[in-house]
Amino acid sequence: MKKTILIISSLIFGLGMSSCDSYLDIEPEGKVIPETQEDFRALLTQGYVAYPGHKALTALRTDEVQLDKESLDYLDLRDIYIWKDQGQDKQTVEFPWSSFYNSIFYSNHSIAEGSLVLPDSPEKDQLIGEAYALRAFAFFDLVNLYAKPYNPSTSNTDRAIPLALEIDLENVLEPETTQRVYDQIHEDINRAKELLQVEVQEVGYNYRFSKAAIYTLEARVNLYQQNWEAALESVSKAMQYKNQLEDLNNIDFVPTHYLSTESILALETPFSSSLKRSSMASEELIDAYDQDNDLRFDVYFEDDGEHYKVIKVGEIETKVSMRTAELYFIKAEAEARLNGLADAKNTLQEIIIRRYLPDASDTIISEMAQLDQDEFIEFLLEERFKEFALEGHRWFDLRRVNQKEIIHVVDGVEHILQENDPRYSLPYPTNARLNNPNL
Repeated sequence: MKKTILIISSLIFGLGMSSCDSYLDIEPEGKVIPETQEDFRALLTQGYVAYPGHKALTALRTDEVQLDKESLDYLDLRDIYIWKDQGQDKQTVEFPWSSFYNSIFYSNHSIAEGSLVLPDSPEKDQLIGEAYALRAFAFFDLVNLYAKPYNPSTSNTDRAIPLALEIDLENVLEPETTQRVYDQIHEDINRAKELLQVEVQEVGYNYRFSKAAIYTLEARVNLYQQNWEAALESVSKAMQYKNQLEDLNNIDFVPTHYLSTESILALETPFSSSLKRSSMASEELIDAYDQDNDLRFDVYFEDDGEHYKVIKVGEIETKVSMRTAELYFIKAEAEARLNGLADAKNTLQEIIIRRYLPDASDTIISEMAQLDQDEFIEFLLEERFKEFALEGHRWFDLRRVNQKEIIHVVDGVEHILQENDPRYSLPYPTNARLNNPNL
């Protein structure tokens, strides 16, 4: 325990965050050993700061972007773009692993020590609830990067990731099964639901978890597990706290902006500045939009004369992990898969009328009314592709829905990710395997 405290001290020293720090104004405070509510808030804030920006890298593996061969970062990103996961160039950026566990470490310390040290109060409950929520979020992203997609028939045997649940830094962990990881995610979510006090975080603090965010995370987890009824229950709870949508016919903010009425959790930068200057939107993505009537097109992309560059994400103001539009898409998909087709169409209609010009939305809604279940789900997934372009959803969606074939061309050579390719799951990073022989 003494060793853990010393490591915590060194981690926090010079990195502590004031409890009143806002989203765009974080200043170091220099705490040493956490003892007070403010100290533990500083500790957990560092857990938020440590959360990795992995979703920009997953975009390279999807059908959303085309890598620019002339960019300065080309060699850093090329092997990711062509799914070359073995024998990578030494320059290749490595997918995060230890940064996830760093964030989890801060959560674990907040849970274990904060529970013992802090006096009972609503502020204590809120902080520890956030720690459980952040840990669940990290485990969810890890299992969807490094394990096979959730499959109810094989989840009890599929090898996944280690679960770090304590602050013992010398414990060498073994990977758990996918089912065990998802069970732990739900355990953490349930604890967070019991403890969280804040219904919706105020602007400036919406990088922190709230009741709206934890139920949104639960809805996402249930969606990935194909627990459709549970997903609907979670969406219903989340929408009690947050359900507003931006109307792009009369836009206040791009939906990904942390000031947007849609913002639920503004933690991650899902499309990095490096990737913005090194890539352009793929032809497949651009061709998916009705450029004359889909209002998202001009909000999401900018024509630079040769290609379309992504502008919806990639700045500090457009940090986005969860927004209300996701709730509508989860709700519509779950309703459709439970044979509630009329309800699903009504739910998705709320998105359509706020994303298209009025005449076009009327036409789409009329056409949507004629779709059968399979056709509607296909239509919904295409709308999801367009709605959440470059927000970090696509790679995970491809994994859970169809694992389709994708072709990337580099120097005239086709590189193919086959349908149901094993490379839809990442191998453990080299450094992780060197540090943990159990991987």
